[in-house]
Amino acid sequence: MINSKELSIGIGILGGGPAGYVAAIRAAQLGAKVTLIEDRDVGGTCLNRGCIPTKALLKTSEVLSMLNKSKELGITATVSSVDTSVGKARKDRVVKSLRMGVEHLLAKNGVEVLRGKGWIESSQRVIVKTADRDLVVNCNRLIITTGSEPLIPEIPGVMLEGVITSDEALELTEIPESITIIGAGAIGMEFATLYNSLGSKVTVVEVQERIIPNEDQEITLELLKIMKRQGIKFALSSKVREISKSENGLETLVVNEEGKEMVLHTEKVLVAVGRKLAGLSPDIRALGIEVTKGSIVVNNRMETNVAGVYAAGDVIGGSLLAHLAFAEGRVAAENAMGIQSRLNYRAVPSCVYTNPEVASVGLSEDQAREKGIAVKVGRFDFRNNGRALCHGEREGFVKVITEESTGVILGARILGPHASELLSEITLAVSLGVKAEILADMIHPHPALAEAVMEACGDAIGRAIHK
Repeated sequence: MINSKELSIGIGILGGGPAGYVAAIRAAQLGAKVTLIEDRDVGGTCLNRGCIPTKALLKTSEVLSMLNKSKELGITATVSSVDTSVGKARKDRVVKSLRMGVEHLLAKNGVEVLRGKGWIESSQRVIVKTADRDLVVNCNRLIITTGSEPLIPEIPGVMLEGVITSDEALELTEIPESITIIGAGAIGMEFATLYNSLGSKVTVVEVQERIIPNEDQEITLELLKIMKRQGIKFALSSKVREISKSENGLETLVVNEEGKEMVLHTEKVLVAVGRKLAGLSPDIRALGIEVTKGSIVVNNRMETNVAGVYAAGDVIGGSLLAHLAFAEGRVAAENAMGIQSRLNYRAVPSCVYTNPEVASVGLSEDQAREKGIAVKVGRFDFRNNGRALCHGEREGFVKVITEESTGVILGARILGPHASELLSEITLAVSLGVKAEILADMIHPHPALAEAVMEACGDAIGRAIHK
């Protein structure tokens, strides 16, 4: 417990999410006296209300999917019911365990955590309102890692009871009989996978013409077919005009691009249209920090335009990914401590934990061609992979994008089983500028899903063996 009403430290960090707590630990490793200010739980959205709890719940979805395929394995399994309260309790235990781990790491590294709301008074002064007092934190360097929160669109009826965000969706103890999901990005698709597997009738509404709009079109078209076969319904190129109460739940008025109206009758409506960045808070604006579309502008050292002030994580915009926030937090801390540090944004992996999973890194075909790069694409389907067939997971493929003149791997897209785990091999290749022939010639274990990566690289240079 800090008794003083005024503290003098080296590094002050506002926000204890992935960027903030990593920055705190790294700065402490480098010898700084660090104070981390957080008004909620350390770990931020990812650990407490995002990445971790959703993946814990999606494990239930994975097991149900396996049980539904059990007959082809010679096993007769019947699921009479799913106790969501047990799944929620397990999710809570996982989150608590990891949060306690983060708290232990902060304490181990000598980071002082202030539980309270921080207000930036100047580049070297933060006022923290705790439960029992106001504290003044004087710091030589300030790192802003205030993150983001669910975006609530201006739709009539969006504040009605039964209309929820991802935060509330993670706390449901009963499976809704039916649910409308507004938004077909990563968040919407993961919850569609979860609720569909649990028995809800799921309809997804998306204003753009395809799901996961920022992802490779070939990947998303194939995933759309798969999710439709799983029983999920979609209203693409459509807008939600209004949400209203009905006798049995909620009515969502949807209008497509041709002006045709449709009313969806569901028990719940999940708003998953994206996240609102925290860069427009009054204190940040008053400090004179440059902000564009809600995101704090930084250079490649995570410095803002105000001397001695850095920012990292969701608050600086771009891809709102926890693992990117980890890296940005580290870079901000190192530069704040005088170490020249940069990030390689060419090799940022991205994953969507649908069934099957989607994973990508580096340039897509279209992005490479937009840059004027002539490419060769290698592809390998999981239906030709021995391990995938043994698992009963034959859907999807690996696609590797290479520079035609050099054979260097520029990026990759994966749709398939454990895509998020398979991606790291290619992320390393993109980071190092490796040629496709290196992965094609590298001996992979057999049978293994990773052989699909090897074969896709072989295909890119015209010598895949099993295609």
